[in-house]
Amino acid sequence: MVKVTKLKSGIRVVTDTMKDVDTVSLFFSVSVGSRFEEEQINGISHLLEHMAFKGTKSRTALQIAEEIENVGGVINAYTSKDVTAYYVKVLKQDVPLALSILSDILQNSMMIEEELEKEKGVVIQEIGQTYDAPDEAVFEYYQSTAYPKQPFGRSILGSAEKVKSISRKTLLSYMRDEYTAPRVVVSAAGNITHDYLVEEVEKALLSLKTKGGRKMQRASYVGGEYRENKKIEQVNLVLGFEGIANDHPLYYAQNILATILGGGMSSRLFQEIREKRGLVYSIYAFSSSYQDTGDFGIFAGTGEKQVSELLPVVCDEILKVASTLKSEEIERAKAQLRAHILMKRESTSARAESNARHLVIYGRVLDSKEIIKNINAVDENMLKQTAEKIFFGKPTLSCLGPIKHVMPYEKLVEALKK
Repeated sequence: MVKVTKLKSGIRVVTDTMKDVDTVSLFFSVSVGSRFEEEQINGISHLLEHMAFKGTKSRTALQIAEEIENVGGVINAYTSKDVTAYYVKVLKQDVPLALSILSDILQNSMMIEEELEKEKGVVIQEIGQTYDAPDEAVFEYYQSTAYPKQPFGRSILGSAEKVKSISRKTLLSYMRDEYTAPRVVVSAAGNITHDYLVEEVEKALLSLKTKGGRKMQRASYVGGEYRENKKIEQVNLVLGFEGIANDHPLYYAQNILATILGGGMSSRLFQEIREKRGLVYSIYAFSSSYQDTGDFGIFAGTGEKQVSELLPVVCDEILKVASTLKSEEIERAKAQLRAHILMKRESTSARAESNARHLVIYGRVLDSKEIIKNINAVDENMLKQTAEKIFFGKPTLSCLGPIKHVMPYEKLVEALKK
């Protein structure tokens, strides 16, 4: 059973009680991510997430790790464009410890100068690793091309130069001003009671500011192309379009369309491009939705000689999908999405994260029955509307590798208009 309480401070607490399990996943979501950052401090949200584990007023970095691992728990965090999240999974009797540690790092992190300098080095290595991996770097270039000169298009990691320039004072100020109570969702799933967690959160999170925080800058999709010739074996390529936001009536149709095009081995792109033509090892479609925009795209990795044939075939599949939809593939895509939703319900971690995400996006928790009902309601006409809305927009092409034979951008645009 899911219950939600909003505290006087503005913190929202949500529990998903599962009496038949022995664990609890505790998830703290803070609604501030990389798209809230000015250019000069790009990467600060991610650096702060790292530094939160490097010691508080009462715990060293080693003590944080040891206290959780002494009871067999796991602790981690991540940063996205919209949120920074901290989470722990423990046995049910160790929830007080988990809550104590997460509350401590959110309110009492010291940002010790020596630790900060070391962690900057770690983050800079992470940045380097991302750009050394072509199949990751091509997405960074895609994002900055689709949304240029704005927070939404900048890397979550930031640049090495920007990370180096962030001071301890700036970090502490950012955490104090942006980690405000109304932005915090505390979500728990597992063997836990709602009243207990509400009471404990009220006692544990007392020092967060109840007002303030910078406003998010809205995203503005532009599109275009990025090409980088690099001496590697494969061309890594992303072809994308502006997608649909979280609250759009065609949100579920977008996900089903992505599944039909490139969501598995039975998808159109996989069958036509890999199985029939042997042009790629990896190809898939993706869709992501946000408060004010979305991404819909296709990733492929192919050889230098095969790439000249690849994009024309992809364009052909995009152009014909709306007019050639088959009831059996629509139902298969729906089944894939339904199964994914229900399989996630078996995980306390997935449930805690999903409930927090729903509260942030919709202001309420959507249960699986409602989500499945929305999936089932998608029909052929909605999928046609979705394809027309997405694919009639300006494309974004990002490619990295031996790109000599990649279709010119102008020809790509023309190919998508046929």
